[in-house]
Amino acid sequence: MTWWPIGASLFASSEGSGLFIGLAGSGAAGGLAVAGFEWNAAYVLLALAWVFVPIYISSEIVTMPEYIQKRYGGQRMRMYLSVLSLLLSVFTKISIDLYAGALFVHICLGWNFYLSTILMLAITALYTIAGGLAAVIYTDALQTLIMVVGAVILTVKAFDQIGGYEQLAAAYAQAIPSKTVANTTCHLPRADAMHMFRDPHTADLPWTGMTFGLTIMATWYWCTDQVIVQRSLSARDLNHAKAGSILASYLKMLPMGLIIMPGMISRALFPDGLRTHHWPRGPRRT
Repeated sequence: MTWWPIGASLFASSEGSGLFIGLAGSGAAGGLAVAGFEWNAAYVLLALAWVFVPIYISSEIVTMPEYIQKRYGGQRMRMYLSVLSLLLSVFTKISIDLYAGALFVHICLGWNFYLSTILMLAITALYTIAGGLAAVIYTDALQTLIMVVGAVILTVKAFDQIGGYEQLAAAYAQAIPSKTVANTTCHLPRADAMHMFRDPHTADLPWTGMTFGLTIMATWYWCTDQVIVQRSLSARDLNHAKAGSILASYLKMLPMGLIIMPGMISRALFPDGLRTHHWPRGPRRT
């Protein structure tokens, strides 16, 4: 593969429907600091291409379980990592992405929630089995284009509706739902909503954890997770792998303005939006 679909696929693989909705929701709930998860990936992606991928290529491996077997020896270690990776993917990522994607289709098109889930599974399985990794990467590239263009349009409309960036902070601070929890700060806009680096003792996302602790988790995900690494290993040479990581690094800087801020604007425009929304199952949630 060449560099541009690799970079787009790295971005789309992490920026699925679950994260797209989750970042907007987190921005609405707590402000800008959640962007640290995205910006942290920018330099860890460079470590993937300049530190980890050369080691993987020199080891002549195709999968991470295969590398673990070569590095530490033993078929049981390889099998353990394979099973663990599958379970983690199903229960922590795939299930959430399916739910978020089906929820989006259900709300926008009015289709049955479970029918939407089955259709997404069927379409994904069809092009993955028929085309292999190449089909997945090119589909990710197309999805990246759709997400970025759609997010840009949404962001422009959102800022036009709120009156510009200058009005966002003031409007967000006043976005208090009509029903709140007594004697708590639950549902109330955070005073540090517009700050990226927050107090290490009282903040929900302290700058110490976001700067240092998050890097450990990001290194695991971006440098050793099979879904991510296989994109880089598909490069025709190391230069294309590096260029793909650079492109992905730039793309990971976009969610701050294209996803999180529109989420904050949605709270300012519709402070009671979550309370009055009909979810596909069960009663209304706050």
